[in-house]
Amino acid sequence: MSGRVFVFGDNIDTDALAPGRYMKAPIEELAQHCLEAVDPGFASAVRPGDVVVAGRNFGLGSSREQAAQALKVLGVSAVIAKSFGGIFLRNALNLGLPVMVCPEIDDIHPNDRVTVDLARGEITNESRGVVLSGEALPGFLLEMLADGGLVPHLEKKLASKRKTG
Repeated sequence: MSGRVFVFGDNIDTDALAPGRYMKAPIEELAQHCLEAVDPGFASAVRPGDVVVAGRNFGLGSSREQAAQALKVLGVSAVIAKSFGGIFLRNALNLGLPVMVCPEIDDIHPNDRVTVDLARGEITNESRGVVLSGEALPGFLLEMLADGGLVPHLEKKLASKRKTG
């Protein structure tokens, strides 16, 4: 996957990703307010395939899965961060939103174009000609992401099991 980069700092919490005052709205409406407290133009500027890059503790805070879901609705293809809030990380993977831990994000700048290889744990910054090393995802998580998240993955496995009996 490759895309244009949006860069954020440390401690982007789930309330910035999915603001509490919009939690009762449909996810498509909530997504239009994603990160508005940090970058008011983000939701209108982000395009399918774009990549979010952030510092430490991305997604810390509450367990609301809408934080990851809003990014997915907006078409974000991957989130790269120095570290993630544990529940956000789990929610993102379960919802089929690719994530990668990479301590070297300081070499990625807004509007750079990157290619993310989750299996190898590599980020190629095409704008700067630099390859960065992140943490590769294990095979079972890559398979789950390829299936679209935990529920579609389990449905696929159950359907396969029913066929083989």
